[in-house]
Amino acid sequence: MELGQNGTRTKTVVITGASSGVGLQAARSLAQTGQWHVVMACRDIPKAEKAAQSLGMSPDRYTIMHLDLASLSSVRQFVQTFRDSGKSLDALVCNAAVYLPLLKEPMYSPDGYELSVATNHLGHFLLCNLMLEDLKNSSNPQPRLIILGTVTANPKELGGKIPIPAPPDLGELKGFEAGFKAPIAMIDGKKFKSGKAYKDSKLCNVLTMKELHRRYHDSTGIVFSSLYPGCVATTALFRNSYPLFQKIFPWFQKNITGGYVSEELSGDRVAEVVSQPEYSQSGMYWSWGNRQKEGRQAFVQEVSNEASDVEKAKRLWELSAKLVGLS
Repeated sequence: MELGQNGTRTKTVVITGASSGVGLQAARSLAQTGQWHVVMACRDIPKAEKAAQSLGMSPDRYTIMHLDLASLSSVRQFVQTFRDSGKSLDALVCNAAVYLPLLKEPMYSPDGYELSVATNHLGHFLLCNLMLEDLKNSSNPQPRLIILGTVTANPKELGGKIPIPAPPDLGELKGFEAGFKAPIAMIDGKKFKSGKAYKDSKLCNVLTMKELHRRYHDSTGIVFSSLYPGCVATTALFRNSYPLFQKIFPWFQKNITGGYVSEELSGDRVAEVVSQPEYSQSGMYWSWGNRQKEGRQAFVQEVSNEASDVEKAKRLWELSAKLVGLS
């Protein structure tokens, strides 16, 4: 058993997409406490290793394991690799995401699903379901499962009211009902819009968190939550956007909206939701708001009517389980 700096057991957290941006900084923040061992679940192992070294992360505070969320077989292999390591699991952070706003035609995952929804929703959906058993076996009295959200998928927030290219809307889940394979690319079954596909996938993340809470919190004690850590305008999430946008967007958020948040601060916020007792209420969506101020405190953010739709969450769960091969 590995012990932390004060003699207590070191807890283990899995963070997806921890080779850059918010995920990397959350890994850094938790590892440097000395109380957490971070499993960095990433597609590119050399990139993750270089990133961890660049931040001076102590090698005994992290382990890098391969995970490609776009591939359901990779998700299953990751879970097996994690279990073979003998580590316990005290927290799971579903952070990784792809955003492909310039696509005119959909790209598809190895399993045949539109890539952004396959990666951001279906891969994480399978991962959460498979690792529930590991979280149940945690000796931590309040293991946590956290799925990152985004302001763009929540019309109840200022940043989510922008209807470009279209607001998030899962419709009647017609795409999922039809099997969600080519030529189908959108959950609502309508014409492909790359930016909307991203928003829809993040809306699915919040619905998944809500349904996890409804199904499992009372019986397991696992704390399920989501958060929006602020507008991290410099993150690699925007690497597939227009180069001019990548330059202007951070400036705009810093000087016009006041919503800019550094990758370091956003990582610290994720780490807080993982580790601090004030975030122990399950089923919550935490936010620090659209306009950032010094010493800003988190609050429970209201989510959209669609994200609060219990019947839609149940149906999404059933259809997603079928698509990822869960009985």
